[in-house]
Amino acid sequence: MRFAVLGAGSWGSSLAQVLLDNKHSVVIYDRNVETIKEIKEKKTNTKYFPSSVVLPSELETTTDLKDAIEGAEGVVIAVPSAAYRSILEEIASLLDHKVYIVSCAKGYDQQTEKRLSDTIREIIPSEMSYPIVSLIGPSHAEEVILRMLTCVTSTCLDLDTAKVIQSAFSNSYFRVYNNTDEIGAENAAAIKNVIAIASGIVAGLGYGDNTKAALITRGLAEILRFGQKEGGKITTYLGLTGIGDLMVTCTSLHSRNFQAGYKIGKDDGAEIFLKENKMTVEGLRTCKIVLDKAKKDGIDMPVVKAVYDVLYNGCQPSKIVEQLMLRPLKNEFE
Repeated sequence: MRFAVLGAGSWGSSLAQVLLDNKHSVVIYDRNVETIKEIKEKKTNTKYFPSSVVLPSELETTTDLKDAIEGAEGVVIAVPSAAYRSILEEIASLLDHKVYIVSCAKGYDQQTEKRLSDTIREIIPSEMSYPIVSLIGPSHAEEVILRMLTCVTSTCLDLDTAKVIQSAFSNSYFRVYNNTDEIGAENAAAIKNVIAIASGIVAGLGYGDNTKAALITRGLAEILRFGQKEGGKITTYLGLTGIGDLMVTCTSLHSRNFQAGYKIGKDDGAEIFLKENKMTVEGLRTCKIVLDKAKKDGIDMPVVKAVYDVLYNGCQPSKIVEQLMLRPLKNEFE
């Protein structure tokens, strides 16, 4: 198959390599002229990886979106969720043939607060796309690019389409499972970014493994409560896109959400981080969207609320942690 990978960041570059290792034809697109020039001339991407990481020589490059999707059978969207709507509108104006669309971001549409697959269906004409696939799971690009063993899911409402993408990406170091629970997979993948910020905060405050374990477990409880109300299968929330992604994002310095929380915890406040931050941290935007949904539907999400208060209400992390610990006592599973 021929794939167009849109976004030459760490994840787009890693997925391009996976596809090339599987003998597919791949062109990678990005608006950043310098990044594309470096990939084209040196096959490196030093903005995201060490210079020792060399991408396959067969990788094609372009800064022209029309060139990227021309002749492509699959379009891999590897840009942040905030950029989805704009790039989808461009794709819709250029597509003249039916393609597989693979969504890789873990967040929500910032304009409508919908899941990203819903946004894709809204913008891309149905006759130009097979059922949407979300390729998500516990996967740091920094490890995938080194061909470290990784498992993710190809999630699609249509099982046959999920299997097409599953087969296209699977190899000896990148194993892909299939799933048809789009709601559960996308919600779990998005919300865990907020919990990861919380995990980074408690680490930055100097708390230990006991605290981190408690936070991740109670964070999972909130994800499950959200899932029971919003839809999705419990098994999905307990699978790779749920607890798997939650574990890796809440415990690794590769995680931008964890890094963000850690810096906020170290400062015991979010003001400096929010003023100086230049990296994409999906959980910053997701936090407000999830809390809005939770309030609307009467879902108790104290950890998400605590992160929101730290980020946007100027609350001191150390005091928020104390407030969480002193909440009214309750049964663990209520």
